This record gives sequence, structure tokens and C-alpha cells, in this order.
Amino acid sequence: MMREPTRPDPVRIGIDVGGTFTDAVAVSAADYSVLGQVKVPTSHDHADGVAHGIMTALDRLLDGIGVSADDVAFLAHGTTQATNALLEGDVATIGIVGVGSGFDAFATGRLRSLGRLRLDSGHPLPVRYAALRDPEDAAAALSGVDAVIADGAEVIVAVEPFSVDDPRGETAVLDAAALRSVPATATHEITQLYGLAKRARTAALNAGVMPRMLQTADLVEQSIRKAGVSAPLMVMRCDGGVMTLPEMRHRPLLTVLSGPAAGVAGALMGEKVSEGVFLETGGTSTDISVIRRGRVQIRHAALGGKETYLSALDVRTVGIGGGSLLRLGGGAGDGQAAITGVGPRSAHIAGLPYACFADPADLAGARLVRVSPQAADPSDYAVLDTGDRRFALTVTCAANAAGVVPEGDYARSDPDTARIALEPLARALGVGVPEAARAVLGRAADRVGAVVDELIDDYGLDRDVCSLVGGGGGAATVTPYLGERMGLDARIAAHSEVISPLGVALALVRESVERIVPGATHADVLAVRAEAEQAVLRQGADPAGVEVDVTVDPQRNLVTAVATGATGLRAKDRAAAADESAVRGAAAASLGADPGALTEYAANGWYRVLGLARRHGGRFGRFARERTHVRVVDAEGVVRLHSADAQVDVLPAAEAEGRLRDLVAERTAYGDGGAVPPAVWLLLGPKIADLSGVLDPGHLLALASTEIGGRPPDEGVVVLMETRR
Repeated sequence: MMREPTRPDPVRIGIDVGGTFTDAVAVSAADYSVLGQVKVPTSHDHADGVAHGIMTALDRLLDGIGVSADDVAFLAHGTTQATNALLEGDVATIGIVGVGSGFDAFATGRLRSLGRLRLDSGHPLPVRYAALRDPEDAAAALSGVDAVIADGAEVIVAVEPFSVDDPRGETAVLDAAALRSVPATATHEITQLYGLAKRARTAALNAGVMPRMLQTADLVEQSIRKAGVSAPLMVMRCDGGVMTLPEMRHRPLLTVLSGPAAGVAGALMGEKVSEGVFLETGGTSTDISVIRRGRVQIRHAALGGKETYLSALDVRTVGIGGGSLLRLGGGAGDGQAAITGVGPRSAHIAGLPYACFADPADLAGARLVRVSPQAADPSDYAVLDTGDRRFALTVTCAANAAGVVPEGDYARSDPDTARIALEPLARALGVGVPEAARAVLGRAADRVGAVVDELIDDYGLDRDVCSLVGGGGGAATVTPYLGERMGLDARIAAHSEVISPLGVALALVRESVERIVPGATHADVLAVRAEAEQAVLRQGADPAGVEVDVTVDPQRNLVTAVATGATGLRAKDRAAAADESAVRGAAAASLGADPGALTEYAANGWYRVLGLARRHGGRFGRFARERTHVRVVDAEGVVRLHSADAQVDVLPAAEAEGRLRDLVAERTAYGDGGAVPPAVWLLLGPKIADLSGVLDPGHLLALASTEIGGRPPDEGVVVLMETRR
């Protein structure tokens, strides 16, 4: 009897559509190993647009790794198309239909001023406006839609002042737009937060990119299905997660700024970063973002110079990249020059090749000259001139000359060539080549390090466990030296040059729900949580793995729930779990302690809770206080959660709710601001339920009850409580 051939493990495909290239990566769904990667030119000018490049990349990738379309279990792509449309001013003409009478009509009428909003290109947002006094009159709603269409509108936005409470007026406009087969959006569909101007601004920008994104979505979906891929097609969001294609059609603005988010997703999932700063370095700039306690950090993004309700990754961009040129001040004689800065201009803008990648013979007789990369630029940028050709002296050249770029790295050049390239600079500075190289890196690190310090302080990262992780083709030119300079652990992500498509391939389904709820009850908070959870379940997330983080801000009456979940086919093989020494070693390293000194406080098969007690606050004991430093380590030996002052309990699920209530009451602190309950995390099988964003004890216990409710009665629920400061 013949044995059937073994079916290959399913694969996850991530495709990142950049401005110049489209990168694709295939990852094993069993162990997340990279099976193959390809790069093709982005097909902006093709009749099918960027969809053609996506399919070209997919076809080459599958051929290269020898699997069929049937073996694709997950397919997602990220795109800069919406971002570029806003940057370049290439948006559709927007028809705003303002709903209401009396003061409401006055308020919506003022939204004509959105036509004065300037996009980054300097182009105004193209807005047309019509008023709808009586939304109950279907003929009037249709007339309003027809009026803006006649005025050139290609997409409709329905706006009503209090549609978050009663959306019937906006719904009437959507119904009228459907009769005319014109794409449309309404402010209540974009956000449930109050603030008419900001809500309308966000909806208008969403509408501006909608027609082009809908066209691309249709072409990509048709091509994917024609290729035989049956897996749901997902799209990268700007908050580090993915969404289904129907969701993208509904809210295409969520793809804006998704490029940096893809890189962070790669660091979060591929590198298992739990506390750190991710630096994605390209040729011209470095995007810097934060991962805190295993979560990306989000804020409302500003577009066109105005804040919106678009929840996007908090990314700070610095004009330092692998191709950044250095700037020189001082005299022209040997030893008279001084490095005054690095960037923002790069070799790419100057149109010059990197000197460190040249043939050493081509650098013979090169002398240092100062130029203006562009006509309006200062004339103090340093380049090499051989008489026949010019070469750029870059941060990459300095990093290779300093020996900080590892072998095999994307940015690696011949170190000897890099040192030859820096010799004219060293003479001008009056120092040796190693000192000149480090002077360049120091100037670059000063600018990047200032932003890293700012982010660490802004988000309260624990410097004892904070690491720097570099991604992008220029990662090795910035991250290693910066880590050395700042005294932080630093590493370059595996496959850093394709960290973005890797992040797309590994990203989780994500949804964020925000509600303004004055005097929120337990039922209100649970309803927001349930809405976020159901949103990711509808998009294919496995119910067993969905995690929902809830934050309640009583001062702003804001309830936020962020749900994340893996698709059912994303189940990593746990056979490669770390052994005892690796788990203890990971916890000990982050604590700066001996592995043998650690105490194990709890374990549940997925996580182990290790730590030790230390005394703080006084040398002689009288005022000292003992704190328990805790690390939660997963089965792969990665620290997923940490605390400098926590108490750990293991409660049977059948008794957990009642005992948790007593523990919260016992550990609640009282001060001038009133009662402050501890921050709470629950370890429930593979899930970490983060309740640390909830300050009201009643809300906290209601959410904990929801999390614990479905667990087997005899399961041990691991509870971590941290004293708030």
C-alpha cells in the first residue's frame, strides 16, 4: 500500500507594497521560520495598479519555495497607497451632506471650511457641500446627494452633529448614495466619539482615499482568487494589526501610516519584544516606536496638520538613515574641519553611490569636498571627489569602518573599503579613521538617542528590561552603536531588511472601539469590551485566543477596548519550547540576578512566573521596603510581562471571582486622590488578560469575571497585582 505524500505545512504570506518596491515573505505557520522572500518593482503605472506587483510577487514567491496556492493559510498585504494619496494630494472630490436644522444646520455648514485643509502636498482637500434639513424626507436626501454629485463629488460623507447617539440622519444619506451607486461613509461609522469637527475631518479623509482603495481591493481580490488562494485576504492597519478586506473597504483610512506599523508587528511577533524601542532604519530616515509590556503604543494621528480620530501607531521619525550625509564646518586644511551634523539629506537625494560599496581602485586620489545636494540646500555636505566621479560619505560607511556592521548584514560592505573611504575625512578632522567613524556615528546617535530617551520617558519604560531592536535595511548602521552609547541591550532583528512584510505575515487581527460614556456602569464597560471582541471574531479570529485590553479614563469619560486575536490557522508548534535553564536565564538576565536565586511563584503550562524580593528605600533597613520583582516568561523563553513590585496568587477558577474581590479590596491604596486599586493581570491558559488600564474596582471585577467565566472550574488562574505609584 502506497503512503500518501506528506502535505507541506501551511504557509503565511506577507506582502508589503512600498513606494519603490513590493516585498513578499513566506513564513511557516508551524514554526514561523522564513521560507523565502522576493522583491519586485511596485507597479504604480500598470493598468491594474499595485495589484499587478502584488500578484507578481506572490507568483514568484510560491514558485521559489515550491508550494501551491492551496498551501497558503494566511495572506495579508500592507500598502502605502492611502498614505501616498494624502501626501501627494491625489484624493477624490468629497461631497459632504450636512444633516440638521437650526443650530445643527449652522454647525454642519461650517464644515465647508474642510475645503481649506491643506494636505502635505500643499493641495487643498477637494470638498463640495449640500445641506439636508429633513432626513426623514427620502426625496430630500436624494436631492442632497445629487447636488454634490453634480458639483463633481466622487464620494459622499454623511455628517450630523449627534449621530453617535442617533445615526438615522446619516443613514438616510448613505441609503441615498447607494441608490446612485456612489461610495459613501458616515461619521458614526468611523468613530463613536463626540467632537463634530474632528469626527467629520476623519470621515472626509477616509472618503478621500476610498474610491482608489476600493478599486485596488477589487483588483487584488480578483487576482488572488484567480491564482487559487482560498485563504481570506487581510490588510495591514496603522495600529499594528490586520483587518479583512470588507473592513478595509469600509474604513480605508486605517491603512494610512501602516508601513511603520508593519515593522513594529514584525518586531513584536517575530522578535517577541515585550519592552523596548523599535527603530526601523532606511536610507534617509529612522522610524522610532515603542512596545510596552508586549503592546504597541497608539495615539490619534494628525493628518494635514490637524488631529483626527484615526488611532495609529505612535511613530517618531528622525532624518537619520543609512544613507545620511555628514556636514562639515571649519576650515579646509587638514585638522581644521569639524562634523557639525548628519543628515537630513541622503545619498539617494544627492544621486550619489555610497563610497563604502565602491571598488577601492575607484577611490584612489579622492579628496573631500563640500556640496549642496539640492539647489536650495546648504553647501556644507561632505562627499568624495576623484575628479571623474563623486561618492557619498554616509552613516553606512562610518558604521562599516567602525566595525559595527555584522557579517552577512544587508548594510555590510568591505570594512577595508569603508576605511579607505573615510581617510580623507579623518585627515580633515585631524584624527584617525576609527575616531572619524565614531564621530560620525556619535552625531547620528545624538539625534536618534534624544527621541529614544523621550519615548522611554513618555511611556515610562523600565530601562532595566528595555531593549533596542533594529529593523530595515539600515538597521546595523544605527541600532548597535546607539545601544552601546545608551547602555541598553541592542540587537538587529532577524531578516531585518524584510521586517515589514514579515510583520504583515505574522500580524494579529485587531479592532479598537472607543466610546464616550459619562458615568459608565459595569454593563457599559462590558458592552464596549464585547463589541471589540465580536469585531475580531467576525474577521476570523480564533475565540480561544482573543485578548481584549480595556482602559477606562474617568476624567474623559472614555472607555476603550482593543481586541486582538489570531486566525485559527495561526498556531505555532510548541515543540521547540525553551528548557528550564533558558526560561530561568531569560528571567535572570532581565533582573540582573543569578538564575539560582529566583523563586518560581506560579506556572500554568504556558507561562512561568519567576522573580525575587529586593529591599528598596534605605541602606540601614529602617525605611527600607521589600518589593517583589516579577517576570512572566513564556514557553519560548521570552519575558512577556514584568513588574518591579507585584504580588502573585494562584486561584482555582471556581473560586477566583470571590477571592479576587477580597484581594483587590485588601490591596487597594488610599490617598488624597481617593481609593486606588492595584493594576491587575490574569494568566488564563495562553492568554494574558491586561486589566491594568481600569481604575474602578467594580469595572475591574466585572471584566475579570468575564475573562474567568469560561475557564474550567479546576483551572488555576494566575493573578498578578502591582501597586500603583
